[in-house]
Parts: sequence; structure tokens; C-alpha cells
Amino acid sequence: MIKIAVTGAGGKISAKIIRSILKQDDMKLVAAIGAPNTPLEGKDVGEVVGVETIGVPVMGAQKLADVLKEKKPDVLVDFTIADAAVGTIKTSAECGVNVVVGTTGFSDEQIALIKESIEVNNINAVISPNMAVGVNVFFKIIAEMAKILNDFDIEIIEAHHNHKVDSPSGTAFKAYEIIAESLGRNKNETGVYGRQGMAGPRTKKEIGIHAVRGGDIAGDHTVLFAGEGERIEIIHRVHSRQVFVSGVIKAVRYVAGVHEGKISDMGDVLGINIE
Repeated sequence: MIKIAVTGAGGKISAKIIRSILKQDDMKLVAAIGAPNTPLEGKDVGEVVGVETIGVPVMGAQKLADVLKEKKPDVLVDFTIADAAVGTIKTSAECGVNVVVGTTGFSDEQIALIKESIEVNNINAVISPNMAVGVNVFFKIIAEMAKILNDFDIEIIEAHHNHKVDSPSGTAFKAYEIIAESLGRNKNETGVYGRQGMAGPRTKKEIGIHAVRGGDIAGDHTVLFAGEGERIEIIHRVHSRQVFVSGVIKAVRYVAGVHEGKISDMGDVLGINIE
């Protein structure tokens, strides 16, 4: 039985994750963590997410270390915000708890801190900007397409709901990194984030990245390969946030079964080698 702690209790995606965990025969929810001093503290998380009472109270994030030491989960799942997630991952690592992280918007400095905590404490981690199975196949496809269409202009367009705080999305940035690597370009030099004014003609080396925000769009990502007289568009659209949750369940099983202490992504979980 895989014992799991989930952060972000009270959030929409965390609620979906908790409900899915409760349906698994090989998983047990042992802890639910909300924001520091959350008004939900002490409430049964089953009731919070709309199912029956399950005997797991929501605890504030200020008590995270104590909860992890008491409940001893095998895996902590984090879908929150970057600033909060860094501390959560560090605490989890120090408590010897493996992590599955779908949070996005990390800075390079935050990513470095996360990796250091995981490696120093020798825990296992799955860190991915998008847990959906289909989008990780999308990553594989665009990596191959970039190699073949290396003389085409490439643009990345993403669209999300009007509550999303980070831009571009972690998925769009991951797509950009994959394409830049496939083309042998420096990711710090080739990206162009939107265009305004007299931007001048497009250069061959640049990769455009554009963000759209509106309504309740769960997540659309398009990579446009444009050549002379033709273009190819590779598109992934999310119809339901449940796709992220299905990926989380796969990632939890994967990370609980890895023993050498490593940082993985959803490509590893799904056995997709992206080069």
C-alpha cells in the first residue's frame, strides 16, 4: 500500500487528486496539507473534497514537518504555487519523503534549490510541468519534428484560463526547451516572448513563445512549424483536468517503486525517451 500526502488541500486540482487516490486499491491518503493556518485546518478532507468522512484532517502547512514525521507517507504530491512548493519539497526531502511535483512557474534559482534538496537527501522525485499522458507524447513528437524541419520557423502558442498566474505556461516552456535542445540552440538566447512594435523581421534562430489567457481554458498548446508555402501545427488540448490527475496516479506508482534516489519526469514514467 502506497501512503500519500497531498498539499494544496482545498484547491480544485488537489481535490481531484485526493478523490482519485481514494479510488485506488493500492493507495492510501494519510495526510492533507493546506495553506499555512488555513481555515480548513481540522476539517475532514473527505468532506472538503465532497466525499464521505475518511478520518484525515486538513493540516496547515506550518505543521508539514510534524505531519510527515508522524504519518510517514511514501510520497507527497504537490500542485500548488512555486514559492510555496520550494519549501514543501525541501521539507519533504529532509523527512525522507518522495515527491511528485506538478507545480509550475519555478525560477532557475528555485529549480536549483529543489534539485539540491532532492539529491542531498537521496529521495526520488517526479517533476513535470504537465502530468498528462498525451502532452508527453506531444513533447516526443515536437522533438522529432524540430530535427526534421530544422529550417522552418517555429512558434509556440499556449492558452489557459484567466486565473493562471505564471506565463508562459510550464508546458510551453518545456516545449521550448525540448525544441531548442533538438536544434542545438542555446535556450537563453533564442526565445522571443511575444512581439510588440517595430520588432523587425523574424530571424531564423528565434523561437517565438506566446501566451493567451481567457475564460476557463484548461490548457491548449500549439507548436507551429512554418516553411515556404506550407506549415504543420502540432496541437495538444486538454478537455478535462482529470488528465493531469491520471498522470499523477501513474507518477505516484512510479516514484514509489524507484529505489536509487533520482529525479525523473513524465517521460521516464511513461517510458518515452525524448532526445
